[in-house]
Amino acid sequence: MNILLSLLKGFSASSGLIIAIGAQNAFVIRQGLKRQHLFLTALICSLIDAILIFMGVIGFGFYISEYPLFIDLTKYFAAIFLFCYGLISLRSAFKKNSLKSSAEEPSVSSAKKIIVTLLALSLLNPHVYLDTVILLGSIASQQPSHEQMYFAAGAISASFLWFFSITFGARLLAPLFQKENSWRIIDGLIAITMWTIALSILNLPLF
Repeated sequence: MNILLSLLKGFSASSGLIIAIGAQNAFVIRQGLKRQHLFLTALICSLIDAILIFMGVIGFGFYISEYPLFIDLTKYFAAIFLFCYGLISLRSAFKKNSLKSSAEEPSVSSAKKIIVTLLALSLLNPHVYLDTVILLGSIASQQPSHEQMYFAAGAISASFLWFFSITFGARLLAPLFQKENSWRIIDGLIAITMWTIALSILNLPLF
């Protein structure tokens, strides 16, 4: 019973942190809509979360919290990256674009480009370390030592379930994006999302 409770605690805590519209999730949803490298996209995101959660549970969160300069550096790198990514999305919003079959899709992102983008969106976001490493790590440390790995397993399973669901589930929305204007809207929203996150990371006012 204690094991099940620890699994549920980890699952619920992780779910509350990852189920939010962010730069990483926006990119994952777009990949799902484009039907490009679905399994790779979901797997990379899930593995990144799994590694960070495990690091937090074994106590790495303590060391990061002792060196705030690390958080400050990633904050600025993340803001620059998100601003540039937002510009790319905005430019795409003004181009003719619609969801086509894989055979007709004119531009297919390479697996290497997707991996690099996901690593940047994930690891350059200071909130990732605050949420998965420090926060989940601190919550796990409050559990009995013999139950902490079960807490981690629950948290990691939530991450896998979320990313595989939104990656493959996004395909259900494909018919809505056959029209050119639909892609323009989503690219515009992604650009706004990226810039909003960048401003929030720098603690700058949105208006």
